[in-house]
Amino acid sequence: MVEKRGYGQFCPIALAAEILAERWMPLVIRELLCGSVRFNDLQRGVPRMSSALLAQRLKQLQFDGIVERRRGDGGGFEYHLTTAGRELFPVIETMGLWAQRWLRHDLVDRANLDPNVLMWDIRRNVVGTALPREGRYVVAFRLSGVPISRRCYWLVFDHGVVDLCYRDPGFDVDLFVEASLRRLTQIWLGHVPIDQAIRDGWLRLDGSRSDMRIFRSWFALSPFAPAAREPIGLAAK
Repeated sequence: MVEKRGYGQFCPIALAAEILAERWMPLVIRELLCGSVRFNDLQRGVPRMSSALLAQRLKQLQFDGIVERRRGDGGGFEYHLTTAGRELFPVIETMGLWAQRWLRHDLVDRANLDPNVLMWDIRRNVVGTALPREGRYVVAFRLSGVPISRRCYWLVFDHGVVDLCYRDPGFDVDLFVEASLRRLTQIWLGHVPIDQAIRDGWLRLDGSRSDMRIFRSWFALSPFAPAAREPIGLAAK
């Protein structure tokens, strides 16, 4: 492993920054805190990060005692936070809350919008137990304002498991959800209430009345969404 260049200070903040301030490192820790343990799942949360760099960051976290690598039950390896790693939760959470208060407009700037990241976040936050029936349930998302290759996504609920499909899985669709990428991101972050988005035509649902009615029960917002109800910070644009 390449030796890290430290700040040369005994300050606890300096030592913590030597680990946490590495490029991509806070996002890797975020993914681990969100429950991703497989390399491929971690990669889906940071798709613009190369596989080689992700592997390097994970090794650094192991070396620093923040992550341990274990053999998974189904084969392959998994990455799990140690006690030291789990104690980083309030640090990462505070960063997100700060951005919701002071950088709210920047969060949905065009350069920061990514449909794959948004749909992956939606998938891991949905509440599968709220579905109206047992068995398979399929929701198709149609996004505007993105290249055609990244316009359609499917959530497939099946016996408590929720899969995100990037290609048509071939099942009958129970509910269609349509919105622009920016609007859906604003909704998920809690910047725009769902009822307002539907009323103003920014979010369109197409399905049975019962399926449209229960959309709010399984479509869980970002963990940082409650902070979006607070007054925007004076530093925001």
